[in-house]
Amino acid sequence: MNIAINPKNQWQGIHQSEFNPPFWAKNRHIQTIWPRYFQKRKPLKTHKERFELDDGDFVDLSWSEKPSSCKGLVVMFHGLEGSIQSHYANDLIATLLEHGWQTVFMHFRGCSGEQNRLTRAYHSGDTQDALKIINAVDARFPNLSKVGIGFSLGGNMLLKLLGEQGDGNALRGAVAVSPPFRLAECAKAINQGFSKRYQYYLLTSMRDNLANKMQNLDYSNVLDLKQFNLDEIKSFRDFDHQITAPLHGYQSADDYYEKCSAIGFMSAIKTKTLVLHAKDDPFMNHDVLPNDNHCSNTVRVELSENGGHVGFMQGKPWAPRIWFQQRILRFLEEI
Repeated sequence: MNIAINPKNQWQGIHQSEFNPPFWAKNRHIQTIWPRYFQKRKPLKTHKERFELDDGDFVDLSWSEKPSSCKGLVVMFHGLEGSIQSHYANDLIATLLEHGWQTVFMHFRGCSGEQNRLTRAYHSGDTQDALKIINAVDARFPNLSKVGIGFSLGGNMLLKLLGEQGDGNALRGAVAVSPPFRLAECAKAINQGFSKRYQYYLLTSMRDNLANKMQNLDYSNVLDLKQFNLDEIKSFRDFDHQITAPLHGYQSADDYYEKCSAIGFMSAIKTKTLVLHAKDDPFMNHDVLPNDNHCSNTVRVELSENGGHVGFMQGKPWAPRIWFQQRILRFLEEI
């Protein structure tokens, strides 16, 4: 499928990405899997902060060290079932630190290695916790420029937050890497072919985490579901219909997908925003892709033919490097 590329010499809209994969890594699954298991991690020291929320729950933050000459502060959001240990997070934070940027990494509820206190969890459209963190960080460091970066689910959430807030947010810029754009299409795409392996891996983690929480919390008033039949949930759509939607106030999976997909919020974004996405992303299909009409005049979407899901890998097989790190650094210099 051919996507219209912005022919005008302007910043916003859909643009062809500069990313080109090496000959050995043109396959989308290699792009997606290889960095996770074969990229050598950079050393990184962080310290944890527990941030108490108004509803009695908490989120855990991981702060990088502060550079001696600090250019600004990055607020980072992970993908589904991710954490500070995720390969994309660890190495980008270390790279940003080398170039004078401090990072605060927000774990979504229950993703820091400790169960959250409430039956609710997190989802692709849950912007309120992130907004609280952004505002708290801005109040604490009013003189530092702040930029948001989100990966996958965190990228969708960040785009939705920016669209909801318009001019009323503290971020000077934002980057979304491999955001789902249209959640219903993503649920369909990841339930087909080899991509079902990703779904199985993530869904197993999601079911196990819920089963563990059900041993400590009473879900009888919020879910019509017993722990012993969690194994009957075989797809993201099943999980979102039976778990995500009722836990977070949506009528169904379709209601959740419609109200939380980033595609419906991008035209309202007022913050300068860069979106990096690969057309061959195995978590998605071509039907998720935005066009110029979806983008406000501050949103730039760079599409590459290859790159997989949060991949964008270059270099040699034994020494891969991640292209989006350098693209993000250039964007930070631009703003």
